[in-house]
Amino acid sequence: MIRRFGQPRQNGRRYRLRRGVYAVLLRGASVLVTHQAEPKPEFQLPGGGIDPGESVLRALHREVREETGWSIAPARRLGAFRRFTYMPEYDLWAEKLCDIWLARPLRLLGPPTEPGHAAVWLSPEEALARLAVEGDRHFLARVLR
Repeated sequence: MIRRFGQPRQNGRRYRLRRGVYAVLLRGASVLVTHQAEPKPEFQLPGGGIDPGESVLRALHREVREETGWSIAPARRLGAFRRFTYMPEYDLWAEKLCDIWLARPLRLLGPPTEPGHAAVWLSPEEALARLAVEGDRHFLARVLR
């Protein structure tokens, strides 16, 4: 059974399954996160949806590069969680199935290419306090133990 974070499924509401992949990115004493300006400003683990026909690892590398501008070293899967949420940018209610990976940022390739995203280095304590998604905080805390 995959643990749920956040709001429970609402009876009578139709949710679309959205698979995504996200990275806990540690380098020295810092955590690399993304700040997303829209639809509401918040800090998140870098990541996002897996495109049709795309492998999980290819999506992970693509999403990290798009949202932070960094390439990453080979990753190790930490686990998964689900959450039920409204996605205003797609106008849909989603059951997000979030695969979480641990990786190391290797090289800055350039600025983020995903509109409205900025790469931000935070201390582990600050990242735990500022990440908007409870599941993101759970997996970061697990890595830091």
